Amino acid sequence: MALSSMTGFARAQGVNGAYAWSWELKSVNAKGLELRLRLPPGWDAVEVPARTRASEKLSRGNVYGNLTLKREGAAPVVRVNEEVLAAVLATMQKVASKLTAYPPRLDGVLGIKGVIDITEEDENEGARRAAEAEVLKSFSAALDDLNAMRKHEGEALGKLLSTRLDEIATLSDRAEKAPGRQPDAIKKKLAEQIAVLMDASTRFDSDRLHQEALIIASKADVREELDRLAAHIAQARHLLDGGGPVGRRLDFLSQELNREANTLCSKANDLDLSNIGLELKSVVEQFREQVQNLE
Repeated sequence: MALSSMTGFARAQGVNGAYAWSWELKSVNAKGLELRLRLPPGWDAVEVPARTRASEKLSRGNVYGNLTLKREGAAPVVRVNEEVLAAVLATMQKVASKLTAYPPRLDGVLGIKGVIDITEEDENEGARRAAEAEVLKSFSAALDDLNAMRKHEGEALGKLLSTRLDEIATLSDRAEKAPGRQPDAIKKKLAEQIAVLMDASTRFDSDRLHQEALIIASKADVREELDRLAAHIAQARHLLDGGGPVGRRLDFLSQELNREANTLCSKANDLDLSNIGLELKSVVEQFREQVQNLE
């Protein structure tokens, strides 16, 4: 199953009888799936089935769908609102009895808001239902194109994430072989700390010496962190190879990788290991930023 990004764009057009339309779909990152539709007035009937189809094909992302639609060839229908016209004429007669003025002109009366209604001829119910069905087919086609673009982006993203995992593995290997982790280096560090303790006081404090030795030994031992890094890297590779909507799980693993990198930095007992830890944090952050785009 292929990886899929959450970003993409698609367009689909169609014509059915007197109806011509265009769909535009755009998706961006999100924690879940949210479909936001902008439909022409009177076309709410397509919303529920459109949402159902989107949920069947997508699992994450903010998806914005815009439907523009025209009804071609519909003859305009001009209707006179008799009630409004009667009220206007009655008011004119009442006013005319109180002042001297030119009689009203026809174009002036018809130009009063509400006297004339201009609409399209009534729609044929069967033609409307057929057009709605075709509009939904067109929406499905746009969803397929959107999915194809998201999968293409996901393929490229998967390669980048694999490269980042390779870099994390290389840095982990460098940390494994860092001079500061070698027994001779640990003994030397411990000897230096003992010398400091002996110089600081004329009284030999065996308890304090024991505590310092434990602290130095624990900081030098990053075996647990390196083992966990290796396990997280293996799990991330498994998820990338399996594909599908794995963005949430990879995001969790990126947080775990970052936690181990932080611990490695805090335990570093020499400059080389500290630099490796800082490089590791940088690469893990890049990994996490790119994971945010995966479905």
